[in-house]
Amino acid sequence: MSYIAKPKFHHPNLPRNGLGLTRRDYEGAMSTLCAGCGHDSVSAAIVEACFELNLPAHKLAKMSGIGCSSKTPTYFLSKSHGFNSVHGRMPSVATGANLANNELKYIGVSGDGDTASIGFGQFAHAVRRQVDMLYIVENNGTYGLTKGQFSATNDRVSLGRKGQKNAFDSIDLAAMAIQLGASFVGRGFSGDKEQLVPMIKAALSHKGFAFIDVISPCVTFNNHNGSTKSFEFFRDNERSITATDYIAPRESITAEYEEGSVIDVTLHDSSKVRLRKLDANYDPSDSAAALQHIMKHEELGEVATGLLYLNVEDTELKEKMDMVNVPLNSLGVAELRPDSNKLESINKSLR
Repeated sequence: MSYIAKPKFHHPNLPRNGLGLTRRDYEGAMSTLCAGCGHDSVSAAIVEACFELNLPAHKLAKMSGIGCSSKTPTYFLSKSHGFNSVHGRMPSVATGANLANNELKYIGVSGDGDTASIGFGQFAHAVRRQVDMLYIVENNGTYGLTKGQFSATNDRVSLGRKGQKNAFDSIDLAAMAIQLGASFVGRGFSGDKEQLVPMIKAALSHKGFAFIDVISPCVTFNNHNGSTKSFEFFRDNERSITATDYIAPRESITAEYEEGSVIDVTLHDSSKVRLRKLDANYDPSDSAAALQHIMKHEELGEVATGLLYLNVEDTELKEKMDMVNVPLNSLGVAELRPDSNKLESINKSLR
């Protein structure tokens, strides 16, 4: 198997930010995701946000778990720190890293399976503890790496690629994040760069737990029976001496629509998702109203997008724990080991 590498040279007159860096300096490796995958659009939005914010790459750390979404940190910020954890365990790794070195900005990228199922408990505690990080879920309602099973965020009315019905109601991660105490909650669409980039910029500038649920369509496992571009058609009609899968190239799905408006976005299988963008008069400071807004539009078959909730009064994890301002990994033995008098004082207080 061979991969095409990105050229190391680039045009000398590319636009530069305040650090003298180009967008190319914030990119990563060539993507191996399916052509047209919404996740690549999210990676591009992160690159654009970091470029516009003049963030130095070595001051960023990217975390992920397992899944198509968790592969995407490879495709942006190649000069940043990073850690690819096991399935569902990214929140605890990000928490530990955050406490060890609070001088870095943390970006956690996860999926609907990675977060809403095996990692649900870890996600909940990262939220309620107000870990200072940006947590992005690339939400496509399916397990892409294991051939398209329903995830916990898949709508009950949705049918599988072979017509199977979903027996369970979906988990709304944005509503869950608000209920658990996240201080920044937004929802976007991977194809709406005009909305997504500013939201990521705001989330990266926020102090505390910032959560963005990004609807990111899967180009492979929402294809329908009867299509001559489907997996089923190629498996039934090709005659090959090797066992291979064909993934038909697809165009990325994009959408532009005004504040307060509704748009139907047609996916690759001709199904539709209805997006409603918040209007300028929406107040994101009321958590109860935000939850009511989400539920009201869910009943209408719509997905509310935009900055859903914002709380600038809450404190983040290190402040809640009254920790020192310097990174813990910079403390030496003298700071970490109390002398005998201090230790005796601590022991007395516990008796």
